[in-house]
Amino acid sequence: QTKTGIALLYDEVSENAYDIRLKLTKEVLTIQKQDVVCVSGSDHSANHRTVTLRRQPVGGLGLSIKGGAEHKVPVVISKIFKDQAAEQTGMLFIGDAIIQVNGINVESATHEEVVHLLRNAGDEVTITVQYLREAPSFLKLPLGSPGPSSDHSSGTSSPLFDSGLHLNGNSTNTAPSSPSSPIANEPKYEKRWLDTLSVPLSMARISRYKTGTDKLRSNAFEVLALDGVSTGILQFYTAQESADWLRAMSTNISDLTLQNMKMANKCCSPSDQVIHMGWVNERLEGTDSSQLYKFKFLALKGSSFYIFSTPPVSTLDWVRAEKVYNLCEVLFKIHKLWLADDCWLQANLYLGIHQDFDLEDQRPYCFSVMVGHGKSHYFNVELGSELAMWEKSFQRAIFLEVQRTGSKTYMCSWQGDTLCFTVDFALGFTCFDSKTKNVLWRFKFSQLKGSSDDGKTRVKLLFQNVDTKQIETKELEFQDLTAVLHCIHSFIAAKVASVDPVFIDSQSIARKYMYSN
Repeated sequence: QTKTGIALLYDEVSENAYDIRLKLTKEVLTIQKQDVVCVSGSDHSANHRTVTLRRQPVGGLGLSIKGGAEHKVPVVISKIFKDQAAEQTGMLFIGDAIIQVNGINVESATHEEVVHLLRNAGDEVTITVQYLREAPSFLKLPLGSPGPSSDHSSGTSSPLFDSGLHLNGNSTNTAPSSPSSPIANEPKYEKRWLDTLSVPLSMARISRYKTGTDKLRSNAFEVLALDGVSTGILQFYTAQESADWLRAMSTNISDLTLQNMKMANKCCSPSDQVIHMGWVNERLEGTDSSQLYKFKFLALKGSSFYIFSTPPVSTLDWVRAEKVYNLCEVLFKIHKLWLADDCWLQANLYLGIHQDFDLEDQRPYCFSVMVGHGKSHYFNVELGSELAMWEKSFQRAIFLEVQRTGSKTYMCSWQGDTLCFTVDFALGFTCFDSKTKNVLWRFKFSQLKGSSDDGKTRVKLLFQNVDTKQIETKELEFQDLTAVLHCIHSFIAAKVASVDPVFIDSQSIARKYMYSN
């Protein structure tokens, strides 16, 4: 179904906001702007309308104007009074910019100059107008007319307030003049919403942040299509409206992503399916307090976690990933959620692995993916529901990969000997000599009681002997210790999930938050 509503399009350069109408369907977001269109009769002039107004003894020209060259905005009709001269023509509209008065060009005239011309133009005033599609919204809002007394006594009026020309002005003719009315064969005009931009939502992304900063826009966001076309900054009148539109657009984008995944999965083997994919913001490494973020597209597919700068559209695109990691060797960790009452919830989902994150980050909904050699990627998403989805998807993708792989073996050493260390889904941990293949020791997952490491290459694993109940310490040295620790974590978590799926769900920080909201 289609969602429609009125919003503002904010121009950061001019700092003006323009009235627009949004139309959201399952696949496209359309931005409409108002224009005056000729609905019948012949319209020779390109967008210009020339209208003759007869000043009335009561009500004058029947319109108010706003704006002026001194404020770098055109003079625009801001109010049209019911049943008076301007309305009776059927050819003038709020938002019309005045181009000429009795043949005199006023495009670069000040507010006072246009007021003076209109007041002293006699009983018949011919004006040429053009509808301003991008009139700043304040020009079309009657912010307050100075009222009859100030119109005469003060002699000056603010260009951002209405100057009422519904007064008599300097009329030489006091006899009632015939009303301004449309002639039978003259063209008829109407104000209509016209499509000006359509943004396809497939693989589109949304940003609520000011470019390159941590500053959240107030009740505003931007939608960017796959090809980079932007809606511009869409501003809403209330926080509720902004949240509703953000949710509606995100839902449609997610639904389309799901369709794209299903299409991609038709061409992939069962062991190489896409579990989840979507846009995130990645915090750039080494950035100072300004916290620079860049859009990245993440995908969980088969045995790998992919990071792209642009989404993979064809099967060939999968080789273009900036980074690819084995799912068994990564660790997903939630950092931040913004709770309904605006307090932070710091979530630490793992044990025994060093945390060196600076969490002085202004963004809610953050997670990191820790990878080999102690490295990590720090991401942010726009909505709590997206964070919950990534948490669930990483869990599922990792568990599937563990069950598919069954076991992983790493080369390691201890006291000069080259050994092999195997993590096996069914058997637990095994250590054997790489040359002779002799098993040195073997323990079940349940026997692992603790571990400690030096943060570089060495780890101590503490196992409980089933018979003696004594703790046995096994020390090993690995080239990439982080990858091995993550792998142990993945296998144990997958084992727990296979035995007690409810427990894993109960550990979900993001989903708890989603339900509480």
